[in-house]
Amino acid sequence: MVGEFVAVALAQGRWPAGLDTTGAQGVHKVPYIQSRADILLGVKLAARVEGQAALADDATLDFGVPAWPGITVKTEIAEQLLNPLGYDTQTHEIGLQVIYQGMESGDVDAFLGAWLPAQKEMFEPRKASGVLTDVANNVDGAQMTLAVPAYLHERGIRSFLEKLQRFGWQPMNENGNLVALELGRCHITLEPGGQLELAGAPLDTVHETCDEIYVHLKQVKEVAAEMNVGLLGLGFQPKWAREDCPWMPKQRYDIMKAYMPKVGTLGLDMMLRTSTVQVNIDYGSEADMIQKFRVGLALQPVATALFANSPFTEGKPNGFVSYRSQIWTDTDNDRSGMLDWVFDDDMGFERYIEYALDVPMYFVYRDGRYIDASGQSFRDFLAGKLPALPGELPTLSDWDDHLTTLFPEVRLKRFMEMRGADGGPWRRLCALPALWAGLCYDSEALDAAWQLCRDFTADERNMLRREAPVQGLKTPFRDGTLHDIAKQVVAIAQGGLERRARLDSQDRDERMYLDQLAEIAETGVTPAETLLDLYTGRWNESVDPVFTEFAY
Repeated sequence: MVGEFVAVALAQGRWPAGLDTTGAQGVHKVPYIQSRADILLGVKLAARVEGQAALADDATLDFGVPAWPGITVKTEIAEQLLNPLGYDTQTHEIGLQVIYQGMESGDVDAFLGAWLPAQKEMFEPRKASGVLTDVANNVDGAQMTLAVPAYLHERGIRSFLEKLQRFGWQPMNENGNLVALELGRCHITLEPGGQLELAGAPLDTVHETCDEIYVHLKQVKEVAAEMNVGLLGLGFQPKWAREDCPWMPKQRYDIMKAYMPKVGTLGLDMMLRTSTVQVNIDYGSEADMIQKFRVGLALQPVATALFANSPFTEGKPNGFVSYRSQIWTDTDNDRSGMLDWVFDDDMGFERYIEYALDVPMYFVYRDGRYIDASGQSFRDFLAGKLPALPGELPTLSDWDDHLTTLFPEVRLKRFMEMRGADGGPWRRLCALPALWAGLCYDSEALDAAWQLCRDFTADERNMLRREAPVQGLKTPFRDGTLHDIAKQVVAIAQGGLERRARLDSQDRDERMYLDQLAEIAETGVTPAETLLDLYTGRWNESVDPVFTEFAY
């Protein structure tokens, strides 16, 4: 073995795709918590190698080569140059962690792919201790080169899903395409623009939910490191135009893609460029459902403001703190919005069913294929008069499918889905289930939350929904702002979690997951405003640093 190790530092570049985590269905009567979170992905792009190791005359040079075609090619070129000079070379196809460990142990001499800053934690300490030598930068003073993920690609979405199967995830295919994974009651599904939806199991405590999120992220980060991919939590794609985002190979998206422009101007943006964190809350009775539904709708703009994290569109500020939330105002008003009738005296399961029956359909699933029923009536389906399937009657599965195509701010199924928050860093992924568990799973807190918002008028609720994506916590409300309401909401949730008294192994209750949210509520500064301050300041009006500074 030669005595000097080499690593070539490369300029940074990333592409994002979405990664989304969502809750699955669960039983009623026993409270459980589920979360949904979207995480953006990015990948480094290869560049030319400069620099050369100092070689002993009679040495064999051992190259560490990860499963990256670009590095494989560079290494082969290096071998072609060295072999005629009398040097023996050998390549070892091993993982990134093993390469760096091998450079420390003396089993690897050279690595031609030290991607920075993604590998900084592995690279910098070894450079400082003299284990390796930084021979040269591939490119000096370069700007990030960015690209959009594809389904089929050496570092594409399909490859990502395939690699995740090492953790026990079982594949689910559609027309020969890998589109989902399942493990127990958890699912990972493929979303329209390359987002991966991580769906958690029904759980009893926020501790369990946060642990589950941590395991999900640990798994995807391990795969991401191998593929030279980064993870980022934002509510909206900050850089790419709609037309730059490829469509994933799922039949239902073809139907929705054709239908969305007929009912709004931003539906395709919703599908391709948004990311969210959601939580599913259980209910124990019709009365319990009604109270939680009303509290959830009235206070959803508070969650939107607290979690606002999408101020950029195509590299520039878009005038919103939550553009993701704004997009839902012009996606499809037949199936989204604040549902003012939920506050009427006749609200109940039957009223929601009547509403759902009047929402136009998207599709019917039969024999492994999706049949286009967009714009057609489920009431006609019940009567055997659906034009897409004349004479056929719906199954319970058809009804469940239809309910998943409704997108109000709070969605009712076998559980209640809170839908108002942008995606964010992993600690804030834990904060959303903590917020709603604190408000909804303690009777004193639920009553306090209802007293806070019960006299909001329909006009006020809709004003808050309209203005929260624009002004965030600064939204004027009566004699103050939404900031005043948010501080009360977070305090009520903290009290609810304290009384729930669900402790972890260190005897800590669930309030700790609200620490970041409590700081936002206290200062009145949303995550989006923090991003905007960086954009106008240290980032010199570029969004590119978000891919490194806010990566997981």
